[in-house]
Amino acid sequence: MIKAILFDFDGTLANTTQGIIKTMAATFTRMSLPIPSAEDMAATIGLPLKTSLQTLGHLNEEDAEKATAIYRELFPVFEVENVTLFPDTLSTLEALREKGLRMAVVTSRDTPSLHLIMSPRGMLPFFEAKVTGSDGLLAKPAPDMVLSLLSSMSLRPEEALVVGDTTYDIIMGQRANCPTCAVTYGNHSCEILSQHNPTYIIHSLHDILKVGELASAHTE
Repeated sequence: MIKAILFDFDGTLANTTQGIIKTMAATFTRMSLPIPSAEDMAATIGLPLKTSLQTLGHLNEEDAEKATAIYRELFPVFEVENVTLFPDTLSTLEALREKGLRMAVVTSRDTPSLHLIMSPRGMLPFFEAKVTGSDGLLAKPAPDMVLSLLSSMSLRPEEALVVGDTTYDIIMGQRANCPTCAVTYGNHSCEILSQHNPTYIIHSLHDILKVGELASAHTE
């Protein structure tokens, strides 16, 4: 039985794609580098920021560090104002809390930017734990961030559902031996996600309430 849900953030709980793309474009402009296509930039969402920028810009280590610093400088200007929650995010989180389900966030985003988005939108009280890119663990799709949450929350793998919009999330959950749930409204298509055989596939966040293993979680 599933007792906890471990949510990815970008593309799963919040629509951050346009903000990320605009901030990446501004970063490459600041560095006088060609701007990658929007499709290519969106495809890297879910990876650590430095990895995304380094891959997109074909950067050496020094320039990748510089690009990451510039992105973080520009983030409050270009990204935050373009972030919106998906329409059913807050209502679904409330419904899950009413069922007695525990919730946590597992994201490649760093802690300061996560809080900058979550706090004014009233999201923080829903989550008892989080693991972010600031914690120094191996990045998705390695299982380390999920394993850290399982340990801190005293959960067995089969008790935690890993939910995300990218193949990185699904593979991460599978490598941690957890059931997984792919959402199709984010950054990776249903076709691509299906190739990795998630336990569940949903087309809106609210559909997670239909997952049978969640139904009686509040009775234990």
